[in-house]
Amino acid sequence: MEETITGTEAAQIPKQRGDQLLDSAVRYAEERHWDVFPGTWLEAAEGVEHCSCGDAACPAPGAHPSRPDWATQATGSAVAARRLWSKQPKASILLPTGRTFDAIDVPESAGFLALARMERMELTLGPVTCTPDRRMLFFVLPGAGAKVPDLVRALGWTASSIDLVTRGEGEYVAAPPTRVGGHGAVQWARRPTPANRWLPDAEELISPLAYACGREAAAARGRRS
Repeated sequence: MEETITGTEAAQIPKQRGDQLLDSAVRYAEERHWDVFPGTWLEAAEGVEHCSCGDAACPAPGAHPSRPDWATQATGSAVAARRLWSKQPKASILLPTGRTFDAIDVPESAGFLALARMERMELTLGPVTCTPDRRMLFFVLPGAGAKVPDLVRALGWTASSIDLVTRGEGEYVAAPPTRVGGHGAVQWARRPTPANRWLPDAEELISPLAYACGREAAAARGRRS
């Protein structure tokens, strides 16, 4: 698996290779029992990388589903994953949420602040990713989407006002080492290990996450005023 990164290392992005994608997809299915499915990929033309979907204005070049029935294409079989990426080695690795995990999606600055607080509190963490658009995704048990809005309101905020998003059933996330356009690759802030095989419930992490998001949202409002 990819190495854990820190805030200062997040910009050091390794070059993506097809064998890395295939091996990673197989490991996610085999070792974590996560469903995986191949998405679009990046194609170079005249020195510029474009999404394989052909849309010049693609909002997530190289990192979105390539077909509308992606949910039925997702597989938890390592053999099937190997076959899929053998057909298209450059395909991004996408993970459907709402099955074996949900993801709490927060701004990167708030995410690193929350991580530091969680470590001081000695909370059990699941895997955490950093994305090139400066977001962090905390993997939690399925069902977070139904709980999080009420949990955040109980703490005095609304999820939308502090830019805290839950990704659950019917959605997906990109997994390392998927690259997104020319912006860089998705990386692990906390990589999958045997120690975090059992995911936390959203309720266990929501307080430090909401606190960090609320603090960052207030700081952003202060900068605008």
